[in-house]
Amino acid sequence: MAIPYGIYDIANNSGWVNVGTDHDTAQFAVESIRRWWQHRGRADHPNATRLLITADSGGSNDPRRWTWKSNLATFARESGLEITVCHLPPGTSKWNKIEHRMFCHITANWRGRPLTSYQVVLETIAATTTRTGLTIGAELDTGSYDLGISVTPAEFHALPITPNAFHGDWNYTLSPVPPRAPDAPATTHRTDPALTAMLTDPALTGMSRTAFEHLVAVSEPFWDALAEAAFQRRFHRPRSYRHPQTSSVDHTHRLLAAILRRRRAVTMTFLAQLLGVNRTNLSIQYQDAKRLLDMHRILVTPIPGSPARTLEQLHARTTPAETRD
Repeated sequence: MAIPYGIYDIANNSGWVNVGTDHDTAQFAVESIRRWWQHRGRADHPNATRLLITADSGGSNDPRRWTWKSNLATFARESGLEITVCHLPPGTSKWNKIEHRMFCHITANWRGRPLTSYQVVLETIAATTTRTGLTIGAELDTGSYDLGISVTPAEFHALPITPNAFHGDWNYTLSPVPPRAPDAPATTHRTDPALTAMLTDPALTGMSRTAFEHLVAVSEPFWDALAEAAFQRRFHRPRSYRHPQTSSVDHTHRLLAAILRRRRAVTMTFLAQLLGVNRTNLSIQYQDAKRLLDMHRILVTPIPGSPARTLEQLHARTTPAETRD
């Protein structure tokens, strides 16, 4: 298996192809750029302090891949270059000049020639020339690039990335400095046990306390995966979203808020006041918590009447103490 990753230098009309033998990962993509810089780039541009990379929006250099940006930040720190990346919009990768000025000539050069070995692949790529003076270098990369490597939210947010004002998800700059010190995680708000006991009243939740505690226990393992997926979807949106690792609401009260809202037992504004959190943040996390209810097929029947807006109205909805389990 041969995996070519190419770099084309527009200014010098020269190319470099790193031929991998393992997996086409973000680490492999950045290693290809690193090898080009070590073998050609810094010799051709000895006074360079900045590097502009144009790439498509898929594959190993997908802008949504945190591993791509993390490895690129490491390369920026190693090389001392300020790296700006501009991704072509999805579906427009053929607009990239590397397709029309390098890879098309490589394809034409090896047409009809059996690629029987890595040596043949390298020689065929390196033999590619044009009348305008295109030269291409090639190297075999036998490194191992494991799949499944991930970057945590804390590690990603510590990267020295500056999004561009126009489509910051596709255009951004990485500075050659160490990652910022991660922010101290927000302290989870400690809810009064008496308040929690009142909100988990069977008259409000529609289920016994034992059933609610069981639901919390079995659904918590699913929460991180669902919340992380939701975080990824919202990452480039302008509104603020708090990741579950920095959320001020624990899983018990997050799930409780979803049940009480579906039950129409209390308004979200009043519930946010009771829990001492921001209403917007509580509403956003409700969107994810309700998916857990659907996943576990929890049928929630609304309570007749208007949702409680005061403590008096909330107390009026609860059952006498002797009927609670």
